[in-house]
Amino acid sequence: MFEIAELGQTIKKSKYEELEPELRTQLLLAQEKVKASDFPVIILISGVDGGGKGDIVNLLNEWMDSRYMRTIAFSKPSDEEKERPKFWRYWRAIPAKGAIYIYTGSWYSNPLSRRIYGKINDEQLMVDLKHIRQLEQEFIDDGALIIKCWLHLKKSVQKERIKKLEKNPDTRWKVTKQDKKHLKMYDRFISIAEKVLAETSTVDSPWLIVDGFDVRYSSLTIGKHILTRIEQHLGQKKEEEQLNTLHSDKTYGLQRNLLDSLDLSLKLEKKKYNALLSKYQSKLNKLSRQAHEKKLSSLLVFEGWDAGGKGGSIRRLTHSMDARNYQVIPIAAPTEEEKQHHYLWRFWRHIPRAGKVTIYDRSWYGRVLVERVEGFASNNEWKRAYSEIVNFEEAMSRHGTLLIKFWLHIDQDEQLKRFKAREKISYKKYKITEEDYRNRAKWDEYSTAVNEMVIRTSTQQNPWIIVEGNDKKYARIKVIKNYCKFLEKKLD
Repeated sequence: MFEIAELGQTIKKSKYEELEPELRTQLLLAQEKVKASDFPVIILISGVDGGGKGDIVNLLNEWMDSRYMRTIAFSKPSDEEKERPKFWRYWRAIPAKGAIYIYTGSWYSNPLSRRIYGKINDEQLMVDLKHIRQLEQEFIDDGALIIKCWLHLKKSVQKERIKKLEKNPDTRWKVTKQDKKHLKMYDRFISIAEKVLAETSTVDSPWLIVDGFDVRYSSLTIGKHILTRIEQHLGQKKEEEQLNTLHSDKTYGLQRNLLDSLDLSLKLEKKKYNALLSKYQSKLNKLSRQAHEKKLSSLLVFEGWDAGGKGGSIRRLTHSMDARNYQVIPIAAPTEEEKQHHYLWRFWRHIPRAGKVTIYDRSWYGRVLVERVEGFASNNEWKRAYSEIVNFEEAMSRHGTLLIKFWLHIDQDEQLKRFKAREKISYKKYKITEEDYRNRAKWDEYSTAVNEMVIRTSTQQNPWIIVEGNDKKYARIKVIKNYCKFLEKKLD
């Protein structure tokens, strides 16, 4: 794979000085077009030690307008990053639409390093690379352009370059003990790097392998490649805009009888409710303290109909918990900043640290519910969201986070009754809007969307808990009881 990048290709200084101004101009013009577009550009600069990665990154920032670019160097994860799923640090750092980010070190660094040092085997490496392909595909499906460049050096050239840097007092600081150690492991590094690049070079995000022998050659090659990929992507986006439909597919659906099969007559008398509430709140208090001590995080998702009882269930749940250890995130329409990123970005930002709890009052499922029904997401966007959501939730579980999803279900008559009751209570009037009544007219469409959501995203590891909610007391006990059950099982 790397033979083409071991030819020692060079460009004369005079030729470089002739070509560089035009390339720089074209890159600036392309950057202006990106700024006005609806997609971000992610540039990964990777490769062997001494291959000139830093030189290339500095040149790209010099050639283009650095005010609208950002360079991110990922090193060893911090304690805060270690306490969250491995991709958390990368999701936080994805660019908004119209921006260009350059990464030195990326989601490839950790699995590559761990395999080289024997901390994982080939099978585990392949699993990591599968997750990387999923991550990149999610960015790509959302419109991002990912450009991946690998700077290569022959072993003899790398050795000579390290010696040269060490001899010069002004550059000696650039050579670390790790660089020397890596030189001794060169053959193993290259063998594993070949596997990584072969497994992750796809049609949408191919790797460009560049000879790093001469910085003039490598900088022009990478600069031209970035320019070409941006121009191609701009043309592709224009074609997609002409073809894309912005309305949800009303005929697309699966089973519609899942919610209809629920027994909404289930209820609890007040005396029994109070006894059970005291019992399970006491139990949850004890379990939540144990979870905090053992650094076990929880992610609770509450979805359901308007006036379905999400807020009341959350209040009874948090009553038993230390307010310092949880946060409740109410999800409304995305802000302008959030609209400029992948829809999952705003949810990754609130992933809890070790021992903490994040409770979402509505969640990422808005993509396949309100955004689908109201036409805020295109057909392609909400249809692919099912697999994106499953991947997202699997990442939480792999990290050890306890994820529980509640759907609080009521019928139309109960919803109307609660709407009318809220209108008579001064401190609840604000909860009722014209939109709540308007949504009732689309009850059947929302029911179809909910059924499909449950069927396609309820996995063995992260199942949906459907809560019969016509009786608030019954619903609240079922929520707390289930959190206790799953928390107890996870702690064991």
